[in-house]
Amino acid sequence: MRYILKCALVVLAGLLTAQKISAQTSYFVDGYHGGIYGHYPLWVTKFIADNADREKDWRLNLEIEPETWDTVAEKDPENYERIKRIINDASQNGIAEYVNPTYAQSYFFNSSIESTIRQFQYGVEKLRQHFPLITFTTYASEEPCFTSALPQVLKSFGIRYASLKNPNTCWGGYVRAYGGESLNWLGPDGSSILTVPRYGSEALAKNSTWQTTAWNHSREFVAAAREQGITYPVGMCLQDAGWSNGPWLGHHKPASTRYTTWRSYFNLIAQNPTREHWRLSQEDIQVSLVWGAQVVQRIAQQVRAAENKLTAAEKLAALATLYKGAPYPQKELNSAWKNILLAQHHDCWIVPYNRMNDKTWAEHVKEWTGLAGAIAQNIIQQSVKKMAAAAKRNVNRIRIDNPTSFNRDEVVAVSLPNPPGSPFAIESNGNKIPFQMINQDGAGSKLLFKASVPAFGSSIYSIVAAKKKTAPEGAFISRTQNGDYRMETDLYQLTIDAKRGTIRQLIAKQLNHKNFIAEKDTGFNALRGFFYDDNKFVCSTEEKPVVTILENGPVQIRLRIAGTINHNRFFQTLQLQQGEKKIDLTLHIDYKKRAGIGDNYKQYGGYTAEEKRKAFYNDTCKLLVPFPLNLEHQKLTKDAPLDVTESKLSGTFYNRWDDIKNNIIFNWVDITDTISNYGMALFSDHVTSYSYGQNFPLSLTVQYIGVGLWGRKYTVNGPTEMRYALLPHQGNWQNAQLNRETVLWNEPLIAHTGYTQRINAPFIKHLDPGLEVTALYYKGADLYFRITNTGSYKNSHRVLLNCRARRLDFVELDDKSTSSLSTDPTTPVSFNCTIPLFGFKTIRLTEARP
Repeated sequence: MRYILKCALVVLAGLLTAQKISAQTSYFVDGYHGGIYGHYPLWVTKFIADNADREKDWRLNLEIEPETWDTVAEKDPENYERIKRIINDASQNGIAEYVNPTYAQSYFFNSSIESTIRQFQYGVEKLRQHFPLITFTTYASEEPCFTSALPQVLKSFGIRYASLKNPNTCWGGYVRAYGGESLNWLGPDGSSILTVPRYGSEALAKNSTWQTTAWNHSREFVAAAREQGITYPVGMCLQDAGWSNGPWLGHHKPASTRYTTWRSYFNLIAQNPTREHWRLSQEDIQVSLVWGAQVVQRIAQQVRAAENKLTAAEKLAALATLYKGAPYPQKELNSAWKNILLAQHHDCWIVPYNRMNDKTWAEHVKEWTGLAGAIAQNIIQQSVKKMAAAAKRNVNRIRIDNPTSFNRDEVVAVSLPNPPGSPFAIESNGNKIPFQMINQDGAGSKLLFKASVPAFGSSIYSIVAAKKKTAPEGAFISRTQNGDYRMETDLYQLTIDAKRGTIRQLIAKQLNHKNFIAEKDTGFNALRGFFYDDNKFVCSTEEKPVVTILENGPVQIRLRIAGTINHNRFFQTLQLQQGEKKIDLTLHIDYKKRAGIGDNYKQYGGYTAEEKRKAFYNDTCKLLVPFPLNLEHQKLTKDAPLDVTESKLSGTFYNRWDDIKNNIIFNWVDITDTISNYGMALFSDHVTSYSYGQNFPLSLTVQYIGVGLWGRKYTVNGPTEMRYALLPHQGNWQNAQLNRETVLWNEPLIAHTGYTQRINAPFIKHLDPGLEVTALYYKGADLYFRITNTGSYKNSHRVLLNCRARRLDFVELDDKSTSSLSTDPTTPVSFNCTIPLFGFKTIRLTEARP
């Protein structure tokens, strides 16, 4: 008995010792980041393969642009085959894992959710061409390539795990330190994915503005993690392809540290039953680019414009195929999408002046988005022609197509190279429509009128002879007794201060005639910034502008304010339309004087990479457009890709790398009065930053001219042009349908003259309010469409279509069917589905037909 007891004690001691040794083990995620567009010298393939053969305990986590392998296969076939064998090893204990399969390594927080989906779709497709046995288990990135809506996207592609670390490349930011060994990252729709966060103990590194303490798996990092209670600490560094270190920790790797793939590490910790749920807010993604720099501004505008045009083109092409049997332009759409995805590469945004081959990233973006836009425009034109084809054209007929899933009733602009010379009227179904003609200075005329067009449908309007020209009542501009300008529509009354060039009053007639501008107006819609060469703040109100009426109703009114700020000319244009909720504004600045705008970096002793204070972080000194609002008890809400965040920030202000705050306006930011229930939304035509805080009104960033990352001087080259809009409303962002208004602003109605074809039934017969069809496309012979819940608290929804199909499948983004419905091919498709707020559902129709 004593012998048995002694043996038991020995075994127990051995188990305790083994547990102690196991508990002391830590892990490190090594690998490579980059690619043929980012950085990937051809010798790297052999170098990686040689090290993988020699260093038996090494593990590889790869974030290499998928198109890289096309070049490697052609120019280094021998070592391509070696890498192919490594990556094709699909076993759980394989030495390599592909952790970011996206086509062009986008930041995600600055592009649409549809672009995010396509990044994965086109990337995965390309990788499977090279590595047929590849599996995708974990998402990780060396850059802050994160957005709050990622969990449902990742899970729909079959990806089970995620990492929120980017320890060695934090120039553009990092995720908030939060949590321990692992947690469940909750997306805005409720989706959950097992995630390793940037630990609460994973501090930002000292004497650095680009690293956390996990970058080299330091003793301090491991000790802090253990003190926090983390059993298996894991650090990470995805080396830039081209670095010749081999295994990152080299000879300094402790014996207790093991290299691991993310997949193997998650297999180790996945059984932990106690795990926190974290609803990651967009403000937890603490990122910063050189917002306001003209080069970044143009990139953001070019990408946004190309995205909008391509999604419209893709939907119209699908409708032409469905209803008219037109050949689907898959090859052209693929080309356009890939060009847009490349323009979303993180390097385009963070190092726009760097050269990639023979051009800068910014020059490539202009080329890529230009090509994508041209392809999309051609597809739009060809699709409309196919849907409206007629034996004979009638120049007095106008067809209006709606590329969105909303019924629309709004002003449309139609170019008329040869306008009628005699009195005429616009008619629809025998009803006369108010219209307005605008001369375009030798380029013909533009016809404006309000069109009613069903979702994914079209309407026909006619130009008919009239006995005499009528002047219907509508929008108009007048002068007040003190010389100010008053812009008036059925919805608004705006008063423009002729001496200061600001909007003095903004009265919303249908919102109890509320004036939305603060009484102590500091310059609503003025320009204000710090010109550091002159060491002073300058405001556009300091010099009297010239105000000109450009258009005076009845459908549309436009007014231009021409002024100067610190000797630089600018033009602001205000546009209102009868019946339109959004107040449209544009800004054009000509820099005639060398300007430095923003915080003066010289006060920080000049630029050094290690200095945590950076001039471009300080938005309060940049050129801003302020909007002081007559709203008390203010609350700020802002959108993100498939998310809306109620801000928890007391202010957006910071000037240090270790104090970055997410002050990004994606599409819109909204200020509401939580007592009186009024609000004002601000829309931007590009991703940029905003400023807001105590005694500091909501302000849109216009310009920064100064030193940015890596000491590069961000200058201006030609005029700055931007577009923004205001929308007064009652209630919250859902009551105001701000996401719907964004789509209407981004995807205008499409007008063509000369078509007489009978109108097709609209594709959508019924779609619940708050839902949106964000994608409509063909894959082979099957018709796909994606329904996204961007504004409804309801989970259960009813959908009716104006088409028939043999079969309906609900599919994941990796095309796996989750459920199916047998449909009656003789009746229109109808179905019920569950889509929570900010969720999406992808539907595949087999043998779809009108």
